Amino acid sequence: MTASNTGRCGWRMGLLGLGLISVLALTGCQIDVGGQTLPSPWYLQDDVQYFPPGPQFPLSREATAQKAVSQEQIQQR
Repeated sequence: MTASNTGRCGWRMGLLGLGLISVLALTGCQIDVGGQTLPSPWYLQDDVQYFPPGPQFPLSREATAQKAVSQEQIQQR
């Protein structure tokens, strides 16, 4: 190998390494644990949000209203 050929190889390896580091830095660090996508390594220090359990059937008022309407229609016949 000549000196100029060695220099070219060094530049290529440097650019390849820089490109690899760029790709790894831009892709992020997401993992999937138990069906959750955890976007960063600091998720354990994040504050936990609590959502109290709601009704089993989320449209209970609408279902009750529809039953009342159908009962009124039956009674009117």
